Amino acid sequence: MTRIGLAYINGSVPGFEDFGNLPTDIVKENGLVNGNKASKELDALIIPGGTLIESNDIDMDLNKEIKKMAQEGKPIIGICAGFQLLSNQIDIGRKSPVPIVKEGLGIIDVNFSPLITSDRVKAKVFDNSFLVKNQNKDVKGFHTHTYGKVEGDAKPLFYSQVQRMNYGDTNQKGEYNIFSGACNDDGNVIGTMIHGILDENPILVENLKEQIDIQNIDDVYNRNKDVKKFLQSEVGINTGIRIPEIKSNKKPKYLMIGSNGSDSGKTFILTGIAGAIRKRGYKVALLKVGPDVRDIIPGLYLTKGKMEDFASIKIGHLGWQDIESTIAQLNNSDYDIVLIEGVMSVFTGLLNEKVPFSAAEIAMSSKIPMLLATGVNKGGIESAAIDIVAQSNMLNKLGIKVEAILLNKVYNDEIFDTVVPYIKENTNVDTVLKLPKLKSADMRGFIPEVEIRYELFTSHAMNLIENNLNIDEIIGMACEVEFEKIYTFEEIKSKVI
Repeated sequence: MTRIGLAYINGSVPGFEDFGNLPTDIVKENGLVNGNKASKELDALIIPGGTLIESNDIDMDLNKEIKKMAQEGKPIIGICAGFQLLSNQIDIGRKSPVPIVKEGLGIIDVNFSPLITSDRVKAKVFDNSFLVKNQNKDVKGFHTHTYGKVEGDAKPLFYSQVQRMNYGDTNQKGEYNIFSGACNDDGNVIGTMIHGILDENPILVENLKEQIDIQNIDDVYNRNKDVKKFLQSEVGINTGIRIPEIKSNKKPKYLMIGSNGSDSGKTFILTGIAGAIRKRGYKVALLKVGPDVRDIIPGLYLTKGKMEDFASIKIGHLGWQDIESTIAQLNNSDYDIVLIEGVMSVFTGLLNEKVPFSAAEIAMSSKIPMLLATGVNKGGIESAAIDIVAQSNMLNKLGIKVEAILLNKVYNDEIFDTVVPYIKENTNVDTVLKLPKLKSADMRGFIPEVEIRYELFTSHAMNLIENNLNIDEIIGMACEVEFEKIYTFEEIKSKVI
């Protein structure tokens, strides 16, 4: 009986992809599989992405099992953070004046440092491992990482062609400019920054099957179904929060989380709402306007959802898939609720002649309702109220229904109570919500753009949302939509002016 383990540990995202539908067993932080050591039970191991390094939750027992399997020549595939774990060291000091170095297991001779990419990619292949045998064409997949600069002397496996790095276009079309995969000297331990590598490249899956001599693939696939059922039984990792099963045959309902600017807490709000809705048994799709799908990963950590091909809604030349195709796919899917996170302000890019280029235009295209949020921590509650009224009224002029206004990071309930009547009297919005300021918001591991620990960030987000908002009311704000049209630049100007 062939057994392929999937690491299930805090900070990992084991539901992010299907891994070729091959994992047959769950491996927890103690390094055990059904009470026995992983190295004794398993023929291969897959270590998924996530925040394994930032979370610092890899147990020594699991580390020992990984090293032992590597020494015994068994296949190990580490993806993204799994690759980082197998490396020598990782500098997670983005935006820090000095490096913040975490030690890896030293199995693959590379080091990591900050580099942001979030592209769908093709990658050139180097024949240094069993995994890529007969793979004569580029492999496909996607990047989504913050600490993705790979340097070292390990045998290369992949170089990815990317369009953007650190928020800027590379202007190097057709060139392979990112070192994105390597292996140990024996070729049995593989690390790659390419997600979906086993889902989108059938030859690699066949090579892995051959390497571990799978005799009964139907048995593997059947046991994989049990693994997926286990993954979908719990919100997050090791939370003990069980998910009830709900049957829904209706089309999905949509809600966009928009804001009046960055640092308003969109990612935090979307994460908490996604977890709270999944906790009620609904299947939740998470999408991002624009290319930076890193923002929806904390939500996927809670929902165990996949990073779908349509997860990044295209604006201009940025992103993965256009809104028309996305709506068509989703309306024929088994998702119940679709939550869409905007990009910066809902109006950022609105008057760019490339259309669509803003979250507002995406909402306009399909009449997607909006929960409009603002952070009050910079200009105060009163300034936030005045600004959000103006933003809400402009959305109304564009034909976008604002279902609720949410003031985030509220530090004084009395001031909030005084601005609620002002907001209601000066907009068409009847529902004004608030979330209190978190005292722990300045902790390392809590800030997505610097360093994020998924188990910390997500537990705070879901608890704050559930303790302060009515989840049934939020669900009720979502509605079914159909794609209608992309408005031209001239049509948008006529509505704005």
